[in-house]
Amino acid sequence: MLAILAPGQGSQTPGFLTPWLEDSDSAAQIAHWSSLIDLDLTRLGTTADADEIRDTANAQPLLVAGALLGTARLFASDTSAISYVAGHSVGELAAAAIAGVISNDDAITLVRTRGIEMAKAASVAQTGMSAVLGGERDVVVAALSALGLTAANENGAGQIVAAGDIAALAQLAENPPAGARVRPLAVAGAFHTAVMQPAVSVLAAKVRAITPKDPALAI
Repeated sequence: MLAILAPGQGSQTPGFLTPWLEDSDSAAQIAHWSSLIDLDLTRLGTTADADEIRDTANAQPLLVAGALLGTARLFASDTSAISYVAGHSVGELAAAAIAGVISNDDAITLVRTRGIEMAKAASVAQTGMSAVLGGERDVVVAALSALGLTAANENGAGQIVAAGDIAALAQLAENPPAGARVRPLAVAGAFHTAVMQPAVSVLAAKVRAITPKDPALAI
């Protein structure tokens, strides 16, 4: 069984598209998407520094483009070897495109809007996210609540992502829950929380303009 997993924000690293763009077809595809959304994905994926690709408006389309490009390079037009496709957070858009629910171009244009609107929402206050690794779930959640933080994601047994005010996240790191350690994530906002509410209406309008298809792969 083979599954394709499209990652979310925080997984991007400087230059991660460089090896893929040695292929001329891949370079042309990235150039097309760059033109489509008026964002230089080639530069962002090759020479931009960590701070620039941490920016939500840049990170989201870059990650979706990377997932789509990697899948195309590995499987060309034949996805029959793939049993499942899944996406984490913004990676869900890449997964939807890989499964044939939306087109690659639709995924790229949609994620551009998503990134811009979520960046706007995040700019209102200094917020962020940190992974809490280990500890008892109830103890961790209680500690987050006491600091006014949200348990935004449960990534599996033993990992909860805290989101909210930067100062509160710093307090959490200084005094982690019993048996846990805290690792800041390379994201620029408190995603998967009420902080993102202002982005919903604009993104919803964009989604309504897209006609989805039945998935060709299990999601």
